[in-house]
Amino acid sequence: MNRSELQPQPQPEDPFVSWKQQREAAQLGMWLFLASEVMMFGSLIMIAWFYRAEHPDGVGEAVSRLHYLLAGGNTALLLTSSLCMSLGLEAAGRLEVSKLRRYLLFSALLGLGFLGCKLLEYGLEFNEGLLPGFGLDSPLQLPSARLFMDLYFFATFLHGIHVLVAVGLGLHLYVGLKRRWVELPQGSVRIEMTTLYWHLVDAIWVLLYPSLYLIGR
Repeated sequence: MNRSELQPQPQPEDPFVSWKQQREAAQLGMWLFLASEVMMFGSLIMIAWFYRAEHPDGVGEAVSRLHYLLAGGNTALLLTSSLCMSLGLEAAGRLEVSKLRRYLLFSALLGLGFLGCKLLEYGLEFNEGLLPGFGLDSPLQLPSARLFMDLYFFATFLHGIHVLVAVGLGLHLYVGLKRRWVELPQGSVRIEMTTLYWHLVDAIWVLLYPSLYLIGR
């Protein structure tokens, strides 16, 4: 008899009786959560499209002042971070901890880069008087343009919070793997759920970017 067969095998957390059951329960909970997030951001995107159809002149005035090239570079950062998460999930399936940690760190750094670029963009918009509620005279002439900027700021700020949460989850796994309070294969479910969440954040931005920055320029 092999020595490894005598060692106790890791067990799923209570109240689950198998790893398959734990993974299916985690997937169900995560997909329900992701569905609620999709409904929230989907409503914001629908409002943006409806508002654009009702007030094309005001939306066109607001969109023409947004820094779409900077936001386009930010999109590339977020897509690359999502790719790193997928590669990390593959590494987790092969039990390659060092590669997994490397991809988690890359994803987190790219996510922080996205947030840094977004703060830079907010700074430019603040100096230009475009951000709502900061006391500067807005260069926008039409009330509908200023209202669209309210929607833009709310949607992008809310998305930024989600990016920050994704970065926190990625760094949490990175530190856990380094200090060995997250191990493979037991931690594979956490890594898979974090990857799903990261992909959701990525997909939301892919829809927000053209809806807020491009269409109507």
